[in-house]
Amino acid sequence: MDNSLISEYDSQNLDKLVRNVVQLLELGGYTVSTAESCTGGLLSQLITSVPGASAVFEGGFCTYSNRMKTKLLNVPEYELEHFGAVSSQVALSMAKGLKASTGADVCVSVTGIAGPGGGTAEKPVGTVWFGFSAFGREFTRLPELWTLADKSRGNIRLAAAAFAFSVIEEILLEDFQ
Repeated sequence: MDNSLISEYDSQNLDKLVRNVVQLLELGGYTVSTAESCTGGLLSQLITSVPGASAVFEGGFCTYSNRMKTKLLNVPEYELEHFGAVSSQVALSMAKGLKASTGADVCVSVTGIAGPGGGTAEKPVGTVWFGFSAFGREFTRLPELWTLADKSRGNIRLAAAAFAFSVIEEILLEDFQ
């Protein structure tokens, strides 16, 4: 998903995307779980707002602090110390820990800087890493959310959710082909 599409997402489009993802999960007999930091439970909330989500949603962890990332998702302290919570390594470890904990078919993690503060030259506001563990594949993504015109906290979080569900939709559509 390119950034121009992310910036165009509003809550109505996002709700439609999430409903489609839940429907695809249900059609495939798959489950999903989330591990969230900067989105603070938004992904879980969006999933559970869809009627019938209980058939596909295993659960979500809101691991805002490093301590909870380590305690609940088994993110190695070494990764947090050497790469920082906002990194590819931590996003992937979060997804792997989530998979180990929930056993869901599709696991997504998100860790980033939603702002308005906290950004640096190396990791500006809008730096958001995603980790995925689905159908034997594990990978990370870093959309360029720092390039969005609206870098408000709410918009970064909304764009992050849109990106996560777009990738999940792509994964599910690939599986159906």
